[in-house]
Amino acid sequence: MANRRNRYGAREGCGVEPEGVARMGWDFSTDPEFQAELNWVEQFCREEIEPIDLLFPGAAKSRDPRMRGLVDPLKQQVKERGLWALFLDEELGGPGFGQLKLALLNEVLAGYGSAPVVFGTQGPDTGNMEILAAHGTPEQKERWLVPLMNQEIWSAFSMTEPQGGSDPSLFKTTAVRDGNEWVINGEKWFTSFGQDADIILVMCQNGIFIVERDTPGIEWLHGAGAHSHVRYTDVRVPLDHLLGPEGGGRMLAQRRLGGGRIHHAMRTVAACKMAIDMMCERALSRESHGKVISEHQMVQEAIADSWSQYHQLRLLVLWTAWTIDNSSTREARTQIAMCKTVCADVQKDIVFRAIHIMGSLGVTHLTPLQQMWSSVPTQFIMDGPDEVHKVTISKNVLRNYEPHAGNWPSQFLPVKREAAKQKFSDLLANDPELAERVERLARSQYSTIS
Repeated sequence: MANRRNRYGAREGCGVEPEGVARMGWDFSTDPEFQAELNWVEQFCREEIEPIDLLFPGAAKSRDPRMRGLVDPLKQQVKERGLWALFLDEELGGPGFGQLKLALLNEVLAGYGSAPVVFGTQGPDTGNMEILAAHGTPEQKERWLVPLMNQEIWSAFSMTEPQGGSDPSLFKTTAVRDGNEWVINGEKWFTSFGQDADIILVMCQNGIFIVERDTPGIEWLHGAGAHSHVRYTDVRVPLDHLLGPEGGGRMLAQRRLGGGRIHHAMRTVAACKMAIDMMCERALSRESHGKVISEHQMVQEAIADSWSQYHQLRLLVLWTAWTIDNSSTREARTQIAMCKTVCADVQKDIVFRAIHIMGSLGVTHLTPLQQMWSSVPTQFIMDGPDEVHKVTISKNVLRNYEPHAGNWPSQFLPVKREAAKQKFSDLLANDPELAERVERLARSQYSTIS
């Protein structure tokens, strides 16, 4: 089933159906029990988290005891509800919801700034926890994973370099063994939340190393807001600070970034829905040229295009999440790359239309639209530029095809028609009138248009 070929010689199927088993998996409903959880999450975020975000932005990650006094009780409610660390499978210490349910939950959480922290799903800690859970030693898990899951500490991922960007083959940062220690030297750029982190996962030429923030030799340079620029000069860490195998940094990073890309797309779905909600509410509330602007055809076109794009993106993300649940992140890598490239385009288009329909208010910081708009360029670049992922998509798609035989493509109609005539040769031989009709049809279709 999974390896059958279509008329172009392409292998069909997404590769997750067991061989010889016909299965129908297109169920777009949410089971009532989980829908009840989604309803609770929406109400909880709206009534408990949003007021804190409006008055005390950043409170969820603050070390101020007063802020923790506001946020910690909310986290406890989430834990008691069994919704903490949603992204982790059961064997890694999470609830084991899987990516599809996580996608539905992220559609709610991403609409509220502090919700990911309150639910234990905040980046960049999620990816760091995932690779610690999957590849860390028991000692590393006890020392760093448990405190990360309990939000007693925060983390950062130090990968991108000023010259080589996110291409590991161009990295200059090294970790050289010296007795019972690794000595790290190099420079990293765009280490998000690095200066607020307690531990930093530093990707070197020969692996990923866990570096604690107070280790001598760490120098914070002029960064870009939350995205830190850091130099490591003779930074020494014990041998047991290597995460996973030596030389395994690229493998661990791909696991981490693959999950991160689909999670970014999940959150983009939520942002697009919020922009549409604002667009539609405003369209029904404003008047221009004697009528409500929702009655103007160009506004209707903007709403229709936005609604269609939103659902196309949402279905792509949910299908990708379903594929991961039924196979693996690796098997879904083409779909993940599609999510990565599509979500930025869709957010750009929808937010742009929403800003226009809001009018002058849309270009201020009095609504979330400007923040959404300013994040669009980042969407195109973060976790690897879209161009790289489009190359991945193209290569993976082309692997399922074969070149056609001879000079003509598979859909060259004269060749196909000759094959059809062979199939009905007996019929045409016994019915000259029908044969003449076939020839007349062929001549009319091949004649030059004058």
